[in-house]
Amino acid sequence: MSHLMNTYARLPVAFERGEGAWLWDTEGRRYLDGLSGIAVNTLGHAHPRYTAVLRAQVDKLIHVSNVYQIPQQECLADALTALSGMDEVFVCNSGCEANEAAIKLARMYGHSKGVEIPSVIVMEKSFHGRTLATLSATGNRKVQAGFEPLVKGFVRAPYDDLAAIQQIAEHNPDVVAILVEPIQGEGGIRTPDVSYLQGLRKICDEHGWLLMLDEVQSGIGRTGKWFAHQHTGILPDVMTLAKGLGSGVPIGACLTAGKAAGTFKPGNHGSTFGGNPLACTAALATLEIMGQDQLLAHASAIGDLLLAGFKQRLGDNPGVVALRGQGLMLGIELSKPCAELVKLALAQGLLINVTADSVVRLLPPLILSEAEAQQLLDILCPLIEEFLKS
Repeated sequence: MSHLMNTYARLPVAFERGEGAWLWDTEGRRYLDGLSGIAVNTLGHAHPRYTAVLRAQVDKLIHVSNVYQIPQQECLADALTALSGMDEVFVCNSGCEANEAAIKLARMYGHSKGVEIPSVIVMEKSFHGRTLATLSATGNRKVQAGFEPLVKGFVRAPYDDLAAIQQIAEHNPDVVAILVEPIQGEGGIRTPDVSYLQGLRKICDEHGWLLMLDEVQSGIGRTGKWFAHQHTGILPDVMTLAKGLGSGVPIGACLTAGKAAGTFKPGNHGSTFGGNPLACTAALATLEIMGQDQLLAHASAIGDLLLAGFKQRLGDNPGVVALRGQGLMLGIELSKPCAELVKLALAQGLLINVTADSVVRLLPPLILSEAEAQQLLDILCPLIEEFLKS
């Protein structure tokens, strides 16, 4: 019997090794990875150039703490600001830590403007993490249940609804920021109208608020751009990253620009492990290989191929409510709860995920080949068709 705390309903499989978009379990069975560790393994598994760089770094130095200068962290900050147009980077260990930093920054920004109880607008069906502040910001009662009292200072609005934000602006003088996902991941791969982020940018400019984008799942090339908001031509004041940034090594980042830059001073925020030499080396190697191998264009092309394949094979099925997403962040919404599809796919050698009860979520590694995308379609489409008949 395991002595692990009972926090996960784990699937009955353990993986021993991986290569590219494939994993092998302890029994030697092979699986096509359509989830990549929940949008984490950007470069797939055991990428030879990536692992070589990590091995070399482990031989030299793993951790020193932020008491000292960390050249790899400075290089990563330079790389991320160059790719994003942002000004500053705080490096941490995870997505919820990055979002926690953003929430703290918004409060400090609000206090600097004389707002006594600064509030942040967050969206229904959002997911921002499982720390007390980030689960309070999350728009999902299942995540919050049992952890009350929740952290105050959040105002909730429907996603993809600019009129609702305008209403809050007219009636709540305590708002200082909006925290929103460009595409809601855990909420079911919900993609807003292209004008939504542009509208939020305009409202924030009009009211002096910070526009804070949670790109933890949608960032680092997953949608075919470095960051999902770049499809809309706007620049946020704050952006959070994690998941795919280190291709499996835990790392997160909170970036600031414009009026948000310079808010944190020495002593305001910190992290013991955040941005250590190993984690930053993993992130730098990820970004470098993505650029060398043109993985943004590749993710876009393979995502289009998958979406077209699903539309062709499943589009006329009345049980398929919607097919949506961008790049390699795809959702298939069905007319009934479909969690059992995860085990059915596992039995067929395919790793998928179901979120928001009835949405099959696909987040394959960005190195997924055209042939592997076809294999994914060939396994998943018949499974969905058969499931919808039952």
